[in-house]
This record gives sequence, structure tokens and C-alpha cells, in this order.
Amino acid sequence: MARNEEKAQSMLNRFITLKAEEKKKPRERRPYLASECRDLAEADKWRQQIMREIGRKVAEIQNEGLGEHRLRDLNDEINKLIREKTHWERRILELGGPNYTKHSAKMTDLEGNIVDVPNPSGRGPGYRYFGAAKKLPGVKELFEKPPELRKRRTRYDIYKRIDASYYGYRDEEDGVLERVEGPGERRIRIEAEEEWRRMDEIRREAKKAVKSGEVVSVGVLKEVLFEEEEEVVEEERRNEMDRVNKDKEREFVVHVPLPDDKEIEKMVLEKKKMELLNKYATQELMEEQNEAKSMLNIHR
Repeated sequence: MARNEEKAQSMLNRFITLKAEEKKKPRERRPYLASECRDLAEADKWRQQIMREIGRKVAEIQNEGLGEHRLRDLNDEINKLIREKTHWERRILELGGPNYTKHSAKMTDLEGNIVDVPNPSGRGPGYRYFGAAKKLPGVKELFEKPPELRKRRTRYDIYKRIDASYYGYRDEEDGVLERVEGPGERRIRIEAEEEWRRMDEIRREAKKAVKSGEVVSVGVLKEVLFEEEEEVVEEERRNEMDRVNKDKEREFVVHVPLPDDKEIEKMVLEKKKMELLNKYATQELMEEQNEAKSMLNIHR
């Protein structure tokens, strides 16, 4: 008895289900072209449907264990749905609806930074990669920033930055160099003056001792001789430089007679005459002219 009741209940359930399906409207199919839709509400409904499909597929593509081929297929399907969504958004705007393209999502890299990849891998403008598809071979390189190549400076660029400061002509303008090197310069100058006074005193004492016939120590004598030798060498160097300068300044004597300006001008004029005669006079005319000159006893 229980089994018959269960059967009847089962048949009743099937009957109720069939009646409910009959009352339902036939399932509408999304138009192939967005331009076929004339109603703004329907266009927005189809856009929402595409958004839900994109969300499901984006959640599925996050799984890295799907395999390379499945990930690529899912990524292609998502991009196809995104293009279709763009068509519907454009249609909604034409029908007077809101502009959804203003707040569209940007493409990001593995770290979440927004990147601009207008045409990666030649698949057309706007192709994007989602989830685990960003780590596929050949795709990961698209999101890596190329290393910055340091441009080598040319000689022109180097010389363009060189000014008076490079050669040290402005080192004393700020006064830092004078403050740093001033004490050292004064110390060196004082030491040089003291050394000069000491050597002058030694030289004087040595000269006095030589004149008076006193015994002079070997060290003092060596220093005096060294100073005298330096003076002699310096004097010889100066004499040699003077002699060289005098030789350079000595007037150059010409042993061959040179023509003056008038003779040079006369020679140039004769040469130009001969060139004109050779250019415009014939051989017969030249012979007649020479014969007339010889008859008139003209030697010119």
C-alpha cells in the first residue's frame, strides 16, 4: 500500500512539475547581434548575463592545475565575452542608457600593477590575460619590464658639459679652497723663508771664514758648495737660453739674389701675355710676328 502511495505521489509530483513548466515562458536566447535589441532593459539584462558568465570563467581560470591548453581556451572565451560585453555597452549607450565603458577594469600584471599591453602576442588590440594564464610560457615575458639600457655618452655630450669649473678656474670663488689651503700655504711660506735665511747665514759665515783663514766644517762647506753649484748651473742655463733666443732673432741672410716686387709683376704680366697669345694667335701669326721683330731688331 505504501508503495502505491509512493507511486501516486511520484506521479503527482511529475504532473505538478510538468504543469509548472508549461506555465513558464520559453527560455529566451541572447541575440547574436546587440543591434537587434530595441529595449534598454533587455540590453542591460543581457549585459548582466554576460558579466555573470565572465565572473564564473574568471573564477575557474584561477586554478593553475587545469593545464596549459584548458587555461588558454578559458582565456580566449573570457576575451570573447568581454568583446561581446563591449558591444552591448555600446548598444546601451545608443539607447540612452549609462556609459559603462568609463569604469571598465584595467589590465594588471602579476603584482597587481596596471600595465599597458595594447597588442600582446598578435591577438588583436585589447586582448587580456587572467589568473593563471598570466604565468603561461610566452605570456609572463609580456608583463616583465625590459631592462633600462644605459645610453653611452658621445664625445660631444662629454664636451658639452665642460666649462671653466672643470678646469678649476672657479675653485676660489666660494672661498672654501682658500680656507682649507690658507694655513698650509702660510706654513710652507714660513718654512721656505726660514730655510733661505739659514742658508744665507751659513753662506755668509763660510765666506767670512774663508777670507779670515778659519777652519770651516765639512757640512757647512758642502751646503755652501751645493748652493754655489746650483747658482752656477742656473746662470749657465740662463746664458744658454739667451744665446738660443739671439740665434733665433738673428736676421736670415739670403745668398741668392731674389727678385723685387716690380720684377715679379713684370714676369706675371709676361706670362699672362704668352697665355693669351697661345690661346688666340695661330702658329703662322706667331712666326710672322717673330720675323717682324727680328727685322726691326726688337728683342722683347
